[in-house]
Amino acid sequence: MRGKMVALISFSIVIGMFLLLHSTPNIALRTTVFAMGHPIKAISTGIIEEKNINKQDKAKYAKLNKKLYKLTKPPYEKGTGGTLIYFNVRKINFLYFANFCCEDPNV
Repeated sequence: MRGKMVALISFSIVIGMFLLLHSTPNIALRTTVFAMGHPIKAISTGIIEEKNINKQDKAKYAKLNKKLYKLTKPPYEKGTGGTLIYFNVRKINFLYFANFCCEDPNV
C-alpha cells in the first residue's frame, strides 16, 4: 500500500513539473535552452517575440500555431560554432513547446 502511494505521488510530481515547465512560451523556451546545456543563459537571457517575419512565413506560422522568439543574449554552441538566437515556440492545446530555429530567420 505504501509503495503504491509513493509511486502515485512521484508520478503526480513528474506530471506537475512537466505541465509547469510548458505552461507559458517563456518558461518553455527557458526549459529548452536549459536542456540544451546552457543553464546560466537560460536564466539570464532576455526573450522577445520577433515581429519581422516575411509574409510567407507569417502565414505558415499562423497555420501551425507557432511564434518566433529571439534571445537577447544568446548562448554560443561550441559544437557547431554558432549562436542559438531564434527559437520556434508552438502551442499545442494549452502547452507550449520550443525548439531551435536558426541564427537568421530571413535567410
